[in-house]
Parts: sequence; C-alpha cells; structure tokens
Amino acid sequence: GSPRYYTYGTPFFNYGLIPQTWEDPELCHNGACGDNDPLDVMEIGSSPLPMGAVVPVKVLGSLELIDEGETDHKIIAIRTDDPDAYRINDMSSLEYAKPGITEKLIDWLKMYKTSDGKGVNELAQEYPTTKSEAISIIEECHQRWEVLKSGSSSSHGFYLGH
Repeated sequence: GSPRYYTYGTPFFNYGLIPQTWEDPELCHNGACGDNDPLDVMEIGSSPLPMGAVVPVKVLGSLELIDEGETDHKIIAIRTDDPDAYRINDMSSLEYAKPGITEKLIDWLKMYKTSDGKGVNELAQEYPTTKSEAISIIEECHQRWEVLKSGSSSSHGFYLGH
C-alpha cells in the first residue's frame, strides 16, 4: 500500500496492521459492520519504526472506532523490544508508565479527520477494552481471515491467490 499522511497533529505512536486478520463487513455489532480491512494497531513504544517494519508486540487493549458507520478496531500494543515493555502489560500499566496516553489516543482517534474538514469520529465506548478482550478480537478477526482465505466467504474484492 501507499503511505498515509495525517494532518491532525504529530502522531505519537506507530500505526500499522495485524497480518492475517480481517474485519468482515458481514459481521455487524450495534449497527456497525466490519471495515473490510486487517485490524489496525497503534504501537505506543518510545521510538518510531521504519515504514513496513514487522515487529512482535504485546497486546494491551483496544479501542473500537466507528468510522463512517463501519467498525474499525484499533489494537493498542507495545513492541516487545521497547525499553518500557517490561513494565507495560495492559492498559492500566500503560497509563501508569505514560500518564495521559489513553486520553491522547482517544482524542487522536476522534479528531484526526477534523483537520481534513470531516466530522468528529465516534467510539463504541469511551474507554479501552481489556487485554483479554483485545486478544479475543484478534482471534475472531483471524478466524474471519481464515474463512476468507479458504474461499468459503465472498472475497469482497480481494485477490486471494487462488
């Protein structure tokens, strides 16, 4: 894909995706359906990663963005080799190590499109999920990807190599 550029402030996290996951547009919760993309990840480590870097992370929690009527989960994680990774294991330890970061993540997700003239984004809830809930979301989206890959789900325009 192409680089994405954001005009709302300076990102204080690395933005990427979790491979082999898929937010199925046929799976709907509270009127919002999956966004037909892999799960997004916001890696909150202490330094930028090179574009395209593949790194192991510890899952901490997630936020559920409702983006133009679609569910767009944002997995919050820290890379395992980050100097703070030993003391950050979930959202509460993240907040202890980096006070105010949860509020900053929520603000950024709600506001990042406003600088492009769009409205404020919604979140399904105003607080992050637990680590175990985030892992369940990843597992569910991986299972959905497996079904997509097997061909037993409509491909929604993806070339799957078979």
